[in-house]
Amino acid sequence: MKIALVAHDNKKKDMLEWARFNRGTLSEHSLYATATTGALIEEGLGLDVHKLESGPLGGDQQVGALISTGDLDFLVFFWDPLEPQPHDPDVKALLRMTVVWNLPVACNRSTADFMIASPLMSSGYERTTPVHASTYGRI
Repeated sequence: MKIALVAHDNKKKDMLEWARFNRGTLSEHSLYATATTGALIEEGLGLDVHKLESGPLGGDQQVGALISTGDLDFLVFFWDPLEPQPHDPDVKALLRMTVVWNLPVACNRSTADFMIASPLMSSGYERTTPVHASTYGRI
């Protein structure tokens, strides 16, 4: 599976702790992350991470592009709902993309724990991708 890991500044510690706890499982997958989160995981856990731009500099949009092209299978996005983000429209667009393309997304540690522990993580699960009106004209 191709997994993206994204964390806002106030959630990076949680992401690193979660990734450390799940290092064995994560090591079996291709990892993508926004710049700082990816660097923390690479340095802290010794895992290879395809690093994208920082979220505010386009990283969230790069993750969204991976989703829309079918090049991502799962997103763990520890976002901070209590802190205003200068790139809030990008954050909302990224979350919208997960719903539009039926991509599993975990936005907090509890959900991430449930999802990564699921037997579907290693069973070759194939999610259905919706057919959108823009693909075939108006429906």
